[in-house]
Amino acid sequence: MDSGGHNGADTTDTVHYPKVVLVTGACRFLGGYLTARLAQNPLINHVIAVDAIAPSKDLLRRMGRAEFVRADIRNPFIAKVIRNGDVDTVVHAAAASYQPRSGGRATLKELNVMGAIQLFAACQKAPSVKRVILKSTSEVYGSSSHDPVVFTEDTSALRPPGEGFARDSIDIEGYARGLGRRRPDIAVTILRLANMIGPAMDTALSRYLAGPVVPTVVGRDPRLQLLHEQDALGALERATMAGKAGTFNIGASGIIMMSQAIRRSGRIPLPVPRSALWAVDSLRRATRYTELDREQLDYLSYGRVMDTTRMRNDLGYSPKWTTVEAFDDYVRGRGLTPIVDPRWVRSMESRAVAVAQRWGR
Repeated sequence: MDSGGHNGADTTDTVHYPKVVLVTGACRFLGGYLTARLAQNPLINHVIAVDAIAPSKDLLRRMGRAEFVRADIRNPFIAKVIRNGDVDTVVHAAAASYQPRSGGRATLKELNVMGAIQLFAACQKAPSVKRVILKSTSEVYGSSSHDPVVFTEDTSALRPPGEGFARDSIDIEGYARGLGRRRPDIAVTILRLANMIGPAMDTALSRYLAGPVVPTVVGRDPRLQLLHEQDALGALERATMAGKAGTFNIGASGIIMMSQAIRRSGRIPLPVPRSALWAVDSLRRATRYTELDREQLDYLSYGRVMDTTRMRNDLGYSPKWTTVEAFDDYVRGRGLTPIVDPRWVRSMESRAVAVAQRWGR
């Protein structure tokens, strides 16, 4: 099916909007809200939401006119859904960063990697598919003391993550690029999302910062670049509609130091040696689903900042929230009761800045 034959002159200014979009991971935060947004878009004829679990009544209502299909993407049945639905755009938002309650790490890898392999194989076989958008993560860059000041899309990790969600994401990106090579007519878009934060989204970072006492690595103050949950949705929606092929770093402008984040949320830092951070964190948690893995430990030691020039210039997307604004919205939205009053912290910060500027003259 041709998407309206180009004559060579209109390639730059004509965007062919998707007609039938399939979204995986539709019962997760991003997949669910993206489905709802796309279903409200009159330019799209049909939205198919896919997940292995059934959505809550509230989520189903929010999905509006979207059609929900309960399917495990590891099952070849997904190929039938794509073929029968005449799907032209697939948004893969199903990769999970935390382990399922049963089965642990091996099950997670199986879900993430095997799911992506099956899904991309189905896309490859379906002539109707012209666009694939992959929700990936900045975790593919890893974190180390030798990192560049900012990672561009062409930087590869100095010590590639060897395990966990970061490793899965590197593999999944590889399969997505493979699909692009085998089907050059499919525009493959990879979005490497910075660590997300916001009032509604539950992430390792938001849980880590929610406790009254936050263990930190002694002598380290990592630079964090965040992404508001609504901006993550906005970027996914933009990529779905624009159909721009390529890999894009998606992150807010500006950074926040870990020490600053802890102060702004009114928490109390507890500096410990790196070797003890994992033990302290384990003690701090009542549930075993949120323990830090090696990659998260590295992130809390060294942080990570990406260059987002390509996102703004090529994808044409600019986040609404800065890193600091996204963080403050998370603190407000979560109703975190300050242990230390953040207003006092802010007045001290602005005083320090004023003094520094005076001395700077």
